[in-house]
Parts: sequence; C-alpha cells; structure tokens
Amino acid sequence: MAMSRETLLGYLTDAFPEAEITLTDLAGDDNHWQAEIVSPQFSGLNRVKQHQLVYAALKGTMGGELHALALKTKAPES
Repeated sequence: MAMSRETLLGYLTDAFPEAEITLTDLAGDDNHWQAEIVSPQFSGLNRVKQHQLVYAALKGTMGGELHALALKTKAPES
C-alpha cells in the first residue's frame, strides 16, 4: 500500500502547522519518501526526539501504509 503526497503532507502539516515541509518521492512510487521539516517545535530537542514527534504525527501508518520515510529535521535558525 502507498501513501500519496497529499495524505503525507496532511499528517505533517496538522502536526507542524508552522513548519516548512519539503517532500520528495525517492522512488516515484508513493512508498519511499523523504521529508525535510524545519519547525519551531524542534527547538531544544535532539534529533531522536524530533523524529519521534514526526512518527507520532503519522498516527501508526509508518511500516504499513507508509513503507519508508527518510527524515531531515531541524529547528529554524535564529
């Protein structure tokens, strides 16, 4: 099963409304995505905590509807 760009972007923008989000379909199959997320919610958090927030935003779809997601996360630069 695959996840469309619109669905993935919906999950991420719901969880990170002020973020800059860039999605790249790495294999052209809606199954292997890269997400680059710059969000104020990541301020003061290490990368593991940032990624945990992203996975929580996906509401259990990781590994099922969403097969693979490469993440690049960071807080905005001041």
